[in-house]
Amino acid sequence: MKGLEKLTTTELLAWVEQAKIQAKQGRVIDRIPQLAKAYPSWFAVHICCKSGKTISFGDTACIFPLMSVIKAFSLLYLLENFGAETVFGWVGVKPSDAPFNSLEQLVSDRGRPRNPMINSGAITLADKLPGNDAIQRTLLLCQWLNQLAGCQLYLDEVMLASVRLTHSTANQAIANYLAETGYLENLETALDTYNQICCISGRVEDLALLGKILAFENSLLKSQNRRIVNAVMSICGLYEASAEFAVRIGLPMKSGIGGGLIAIVPGEGAIACYSPGLDNIGNPVGAIAFVEVLAQELQLSVFG
Repeated sequence: MKGLEKLTTTELLAWVEQAKIQAKQGRVIDRIPQLAKAYPSWFAVHICCKSGKTISFGDTACIFPLMSVIKAFSLLYLLENFGAETVFGWVGVKPSDAPFNSLEQLVSDRGRPRNPMINSGAITLADKLPGNDAIQRTLLLCQWLNQLAGCQLYLDEVMLASVRLTHSTANQAIANYLAETGYLENLETALDTYNQICCISGRVEDLALLGKILAFENSLLKSQNRRIVNAVMSICGLYEASAEFAVRIGLPMKSGIGGGLIAIVPGEGAIACYSPGLDNIGNPVGAIAFVEVLAQELQLSVFG
């Protein structure tokens, strides 16, 4: 049996080069001007192992917004604060076969968000975060994550301004429908909070440190909540491609349109990648190609 600890620098370099070739097939998102500034060729990886060993390579100084990767951690935060029964009264845990910002999916589900990893679910959960307003909610979430994981995340105000400038009509329509069906208490605060938490930013190392809190037992977190988040990521974390990658890779993963990707190897470590070129679903091409070869060569799948 192989494992994450067995990874050598030679293997890493070869697999990174492979992934970078595939990354060229991806497109950097252009609807948010600040995200459009990224180069498709950028690639960074940071791996944290149980022994304390870390492996880092590529454009590791790049700072990027977590975007949808934050959804896994806002779910964890709410599970810790309110418990699973309450949280899953607000959102479901069913995989979605529609795009992450689909209003049609929400309407067909009669306004109940299908899972926390798509926009309808994440906007609903943003409405429930502790704090009086969007600024306080974002600050509290960010502080909690930094204390828990030892990372240095912060709200990127320039990115937030860019997101606000390119007002998402899809998210507005989703929020309107959620409010109509009674899932949101405060529509404006929910949307503002959602936009802000998506602009929480850091480096690939910060993302790997976040991954560690899901990979290992932690006296500060309930084990059950870690397991729940990993399970939801496995079935919903890569949008409508989640099932395909559960078969091909077999790890809990979460992606974001900012190019971030976190993959959890329970009990062994966390793999964080930054690769801004996306496929047509919104997943980072190079990052997924890298994690796939890593999982296959090192036999990392949680399914044995």
